[in-house]
Amino acid sequence: MRTLLHLALSPFSRKVRVALREKNLDFQLRVEKVWERRPEFLALNPAGTVPVLVDEDGTTLADSGVICEYLEEIHPQERNLLGEAPAERAEVRRLVAWFDQKFSREVTDNLLREKMMKKFLGLGEPNSSAIRAGYSNVHYHLDYIGWLTERRKFLAGDKYSLADVAAASHLSCLDYIGDVPWAEHAKAKDWYARIKSRPAFRPLLADLIPGAPPPPHYADLDF
Repeated sequence: MRTLLHLALSPFSRKVRVALREKNLDFQLRVEKVWERRPEFLALNPAGTVPVLVDEDGTTLADSGVICEYLEEIHPQERNLLGEAPAERAEVRRLVAWFDQKFSREVTDNLLREKMMKKFLGLGEPNSSAIRAGYSNVHYHLDYIGWLTERRKFLAGDKYSLADVAAASHLSCLDYIGDVPWAEHAKAKDWYARIKSRPAFRPLLADLIPGAPPPPHYADLDF
């Protein structure tokens, strides 16, 4: 069976998990403690990051973008997450890059890494300036989600796509630590409620980090 090496609160791992489930592909999860830098893992991905997918035929792929593109090419008969026309696919890819690069740099790194990962990995005290920047930046991105969904059914257009998966994967990690100001962004909240209710997304809501439970609304599909 194909195996996904992952971390529960890695938005990039979550993106691949959802993509696999949207395509109805069986897989098993294996937690990879990347900070241990196992030689066996580094042989699979010298960058030492998750996710890493080991496919049924032994093909090994690293980087969530690479994995998701591979899945689209190998399993085109399943749900299409990139779109049909070139312009559609370009818009999906643009928004995936927006969340995996810009949102990750401006929000995820400043909140999730500082508040959760630093403590977990023993990397010192959180940087208060970074946390303040993350809290400030998240409003801009939620406003952008609201702006997009006023004009489209989903983020990249009228069809659910990998853009929605990428954005929701980042937000779900922040939501786990209670750092998404949903009350101030009703349109983004409505969009996220639709995404988190999808069968492929629900398993993420069952993830639990020992000693760090999520807020009550995290797994509530009606929140």
